[in-house]
This record gives sequence, C-alpha cells and structure tokens, in this order.
Amino acid sequence: MLNETLIQSIVDLSHQAGEKIMDIYQKDFAIYEKSDESPLTEADLAAHNCIVAGLKAVSDLPILSEESADISWQERSSWQSYWLVDPLDGTKEFIKKNGEFTVNIALIDKGVPIFGVVFAPVLEQTYVGVVGQGAYKITSGEKVAISPKKHSKGDTWKIVGSRSHQSPEIQALLESLPGNTELVAMGSSLKLCLVSEGAAHLYPRLGPTSEWDTGAAQAVVEAAGGKVTIIEDAKDPLREDASPLRYNQKDSVLNPFFLVSC
Repeated sequence: MLNETLIQSIVDLSHQAGEKIMDIYQKDFAIYEKSDESPLTEADLAAHNCIVAGLKAVSDLPILSEESADISWQERSSWQSYWLVDPLDGTKEFIKKNGEFTVNIALIDKGVPIFGVVFAPVLEQTYVGVVGQGAYKITSGEKVAISPKKHSKGDTWKIVGSRSHQSPEIQALLESLPGNTELVAMGSSLKLCLVSEGAAHLYPRLGPTSEWDTGAAQAVVEAAGGKVTIIEDAKDPLREDASPLRYNQKDSVLNPFFLVSC
C-alpha cells in the first residue's frame, strides 16, 4: 500500500496545500468569523480542493476531510482503508497569525493510523511518520529522525497545553504527576508532534477534538515510538492498560479524551 514514491507524493501534496494557505495568510485581513466569505474558509477550501485532487491522482481510496464530512456512517462503516484529512488545523492560530497551524493528511487502515504527514507552512516544518518504519522531521529541507523522550525521575514534567486556559480536569491531572510540571504551549496538531520529537513528555487532551484533528499526528507519534491512548480516568492518566485511540469505529467523528505519551 505504501512505498517511497507515494510517501513523497503525499509530503509534496501537503506542501502544495500549504502554499495555497500561505497565499491567503500573507494578505492583510481583519478577524472574521468563520463565514463563507472569510479568509479562513477561503484558505480551508483552497487547501481541501488541492489535497482531494492530489489524493485522487495517486489513490482510489475514499477520502474523509473536515471540509467534506457529510459522508454517512452507513457508507463509512464499509471502509477498510481511507485518507483522513484536515486541510487547515488550528483556526485560532491562523486568525491570530502566530503560525502554529498545520495541514494534516493520514492514511487509516482498519481503524489504525499507519501513515501521517503534518506540515506547518509558516514554520516550514514537516513531520512524517510511517508506523513500523519510523518518523522524521523536515525543517527547511533538512531531514532528521525523531523519537519521544521518556520522563526520568527528578526531571520536570513537560506537558503540552493550551495558552488560553487550563480546565479543572487538566489541573487535577497535573497534580497527579510526581514532581514539578512545566506547561509547553502550542497550537493545532503540533501539540502531538512535540511529544513525538521529545520536546514534551505528555499531551493530555481533555476537551473536544475530531478524528481529522489527530489522525496524521497520531501516526507520527506512533511511528516515532510513542502512543496515543484513551483517558478513562483523568486522575490516573498513565495506566498501562489504556486503549489506543482508533478511527472510523462509530457514527460520530468526535474523539474521546486522550493522552499522548511514550
């Protein structure tokens, strides 16, 4: 299913979609709501159309994208393999112009993300993961293998979180960890990628996300040697028997709460 030619074509496709977004991002615009005329929607749809056309040129698998999510469960439930796409992840980051938004493209096989590309156009960073083969990060053309970093006793826990607010549930989770904690702020699916490259130990997500928000980055995390597991109890997030996050298993595309770790 996956070969070097296909992998490179998807990486190139994420960059092409990023160029479409940057054409709009670099224009001056006021902060709009996500309405039909907004620059955000324009960028979202430009990237979506670019990705869908590109995927159809190299694959006959079905595609589930945030911008074409009205596919019935009756149809989706028969899919064995499919492409899962978020053409512009990090809408707040796009509007704030802080650069922390991404293009996400994942290949899902039997509910498992087996390949993912996460591209941050402003930062010129691309994360690529092929489960069973490894993960790497491309920065300005330089390719470097990545892997998560286990927490060592006495180290400060580096926890990925939100700049805007910390919920009581997150506070409780932080308090359950032995030792000191340090918050590492980041937007979009780059939160998961921070764990994949060892820049943070944990990313607990105790808020709503959709499957297209996480699929590509989960593939990167798991290819790098980390894991993304469902949080059953926020007071015991590191339990060894936690189930992995899976895809296209139900009508709703909303994820349960989850933890990214190694």
